[in-house]
Amino acid sequence: QVQLQESGPGLVKPSQTLSRTCTVSGGAITTSTLAWSWFRQAPGKEREVVACINSRDGSTLYVDSVKGRFTISRDNAKDTVNLQMYFLKPEDTAVYYCGVHPRGWGPWIQVAYGYDHWGEGTKVTVSS
Repeated sequence: QVQLQESGPGLVKPSQTLSRTCTVSGGAITTSTLAWSWFRQAPGKEREVVACINSRDGSTLYVDSVKGRFTISRDNAKDTVNLQMYFLKPEDTAVYYCGVHPRGWGPWIQVAYGYDHWGEGTKVTVSS
């Protein structure tokens, strides 16, 4: 049974850096047919994709609003999917979730529907 657990909440000021870690249990981290993603959900808004990484070849995808500022990576040795966030803005404030899509890489990974495992979420607050 795959389980995902995000690292704890974070509070930073605008332009600062923060990293999030998603620890994966159940052995799925080495499966090459999956796609791993970070989504976020701000109050009153739908859950939106932030970044995705392909287990097969490490290719990545980012939503336009975070391109050049966020980096997604995977560490098989530590069983983690990581999100490094630079130059944070107040509009990045949200609950961040990691998820895994069983169909692997494809256009479906940008939509929350279809992900079969999620972490509980971790709150990120960017405020001066």
